[in-house]
Amino acid sequence: MNATAADMTFELDTLPRRNAMLGNSPAMQEIRRLIDKVGPTEASVLITGESGSGKELVAQMIHASSERCSGPFVAINCGAIPAGLIEAELFGYEKGSFTGAARAHPGVFERAEGGTLFLDEITEMPLDLQTRLLRVLEMCRYYRVGGVTEFDSDVRVIAASNRCPLQAVRKGLLREDILYRLAVFPVEVPPLRARGEDVVLLAEHFLAELNARNGTSRSFSGSSRELLLTHDWPGNVRELKNCVERAYILCNGCLELAPLITHRPEQTTADGRLEIRVGSSIDQAERSLIEATLQHYRGNKRRTADTLGCSLKTLYNKLHLYARSEHQLVNG
Repeated sequence: MNATAADMTFELDTLPRRNAMLGNSPAMQEIRRLIDKVGPTEASVLITGESGSGKELVAQMIHASSERCSGPFVAINCGAIPAGLIEAELFGYEKGSFTGAARAHPGVFERAEGGTLFLDEITEMPLDLQTRLLRVLEMCRYYRVGGVTEFDSDVRVIAASNRCPLQAVRKGLLREDILYRLAVFPVEVPPLRARGEDVVLLAEHFLAELNARNGTSRSFSGSSRELLLTHDWPGNVRELKNCVERAYILCNGCLELAPLITHRPEQTTADGRLEIRVGSSIDQAERSLIEATLQHYRGNKRRTADTLGCSLKTLYNKLHLYARSEHQLVNG
């Protein structure tokens, strides 16, 4: 259980620089202005935006600009942890509290003490646990699972979701009272397609990192620069970074993005149907279906797994396999 939970949480060792959030578009200038405003306060923040748009980076920047910047930044993905484990991961557990609890284990609230706790995909948290979370946010106290000792909590909570919060409330996925407790200061991160020429700046930055890491001096072709601005980037910054890295691996000189974008297997029709080319292997068809479903649900892995009829662990294993295969194109 400990290993699984550790794989699904993240603790920031070094703070991002002030200029870590690249972009000169009006939308990004507004995001930086909001960060400067809310960072020094103790207000809870709810960050919304499409999957891959940079919500966790915004949370890190808020932490970095706060008086808690010397404390820990701990992130947990509420959609990646099985419902039966998330309470123990949030609040910790005592030795012997359940089968396999051979020792006491601190939860993320404990590990984030004096710092910031980032709750990603908050709308995927079970409703009964949202009730307990609300009490912790209001009373600043909690119990470990199986414990009788009450702990004080000195943690700033920042939450995020790729859903519209009000729609999540209407669908019964998010309690209304916890929405207003978390969304004291809402921040909406714009999709990459709304950031104009920021996409070129980001692509150049990702390529510069690859060149520096590998001692090369590769550049984008002229057609690739045009494509950066015309593609709508449904996967946002995450998709852009992935695409640049794949193009870097495949190129012999200038990076060509067109083959990686125009032939994406996960393209769907306007009515949501997935078109798979005749002659595709079963593995290729499965990958296309998984990636298209994940895109349809805007990166929500739990809903994707439920729709596909597989476990969340199986979905993560598949996605990790696809990511590894992209990095093995050169040496096989």
